Amino acid sequence: MARVQRKKRAGGRPGGSVLTVLTVCGVLAGAALTTGAAPARAVSGDQRIAPGVGYRQFDIAAAAGTAHAHLLTVDLRDPRVRLDLLHPGAVAARATVSSLADSTGAVAGINGDFFDISETQHPGVPATGANVGPSIAHGRVLKSAVPTGQRFGPSLPPGTDTREVLGVGLDRRARLDRLTLAGSVSSAHGRVPLGGLNQYALPEGSVGAYDARWGDASRLRSVCGTDTDRAAGCTTDSYEVTLRGGRVVSVSSTPGAGPIPSGTTVLVGREEGARRLRELTPGERVRVRGTLRAAAARVPYVFALGGYPVLRDGTPLAGLDDTVSAVRTAVGFSADGRRLLLLALDGGADYRRGLTVAEEAATLRGLGAYDAFNLDGGGSSELVARAPGAAAVSVRNHPSDGAERPVPNGIGVFSS
Repeated sequence: MARVQRKKRAGGRPGGSVLTVLTVCGVLAGAALTTGAAPARAVSGDQRIAPGVGYRQFDIAAAAGTAHAHLLTVDLRDPRVRLDLLHPGAVAARATVSSLADSTGAVAGINGDFFDISETQHPGVPATGANVGPSIAHGRVLKSAVPTGQRFGPSLPPGTDTREVLGVGLDRRARLDRLTLAGSVSSAHGRVPLGGLNQYALPEGSVGAYDARWGDASRLRSVCGTDTDRAAGCTTDSYEVTLRGGRVVSVSSTPGAGPIPSGTTVLVGREEGARRLRELTPGERVRVRGTLRAAAARVPYVFALGGYPVLRDGTPLAGLDDTVSAVRTAVGFSADGRRLLLLALDGGADYRRGLTVAEEAATLRGLGAYDAFNLDGGGSSELVARAPGAAAVSVRNHPSDGAERPVPNGIGVFSS
């Protein structure tokens, strides 16, 4: 049902002040890495994980104290190397980064997008585990973004929202982009804009579509909260319609749960969307269309996932937080999009204070990144990689929860 469309990006890129909080330099250009503090357990140069893939660790002198970084370097100029989305097979599901990497044959990987974690603020409504932003895996669209007011995670930089993605296209180049859902639900009663695709929260007054890619989690969370307040109550005005073979086969006054068979689409409406769905009757023909429109890419994406940009054209975004230090995960890449840095901070007790978002952007800029993207952090931050000759990956950083946290997706590094 879903595909990706491209259109030319309009408008300029936001800028910001250049930060100089550390002295790392030159990794993307191939120069030796140096730090402002003596490295603890440092690796001298990159350890070769696989062709085109290296690993190292180093210290960062930051405002809250010393942070310790784990870094994968990935060279997409090497035809043996590729990146793709790690995910457990359903949007509303979670697994550890190591299990996702091993089950797909990845040689390394990091955690991905922020997600609807178990700390739900709606009594009796289970959290879905689904991620916030859009996601594409193996060239196939999985979901679109929740309303910005429904996201989990720290405050976004000014001018950004939940549609922001980091992706790699068929041209084997990484880029920052924005993916917007466009689609409709059409019947004899008219056409309704499609407001959501396999996402844990729907815009007020909208109709969303769910299919087998969603998984078996409850769809009740989708009608809770508002466009501006994640913690707001669940609407009492909702409706669900199940389609099979393009025809209505059942209706319900509340969103349901359970696996959705292949060839079946479930429509969930809230407020005005619910009213429009109540017009539909069993046996009636309904057509659902959905696309993700890219603001920047002119080639299809192999994979894309959500988060938010922190560095554009070599300059940190304006308004990045410079007060809250935390364990973080981020990706930076060169101006040509072919050389990438996948970074996860260590959550061990000696380093748990981490970096601010502004320091994170400066770190990646100092390492040679031209653009950079922030991913989920805290207990989710994780970097895995195979040791030479090993059959499985090992966790290279210390997760701050003391163990791996199951996450909805990540970035996998593959090498032949």
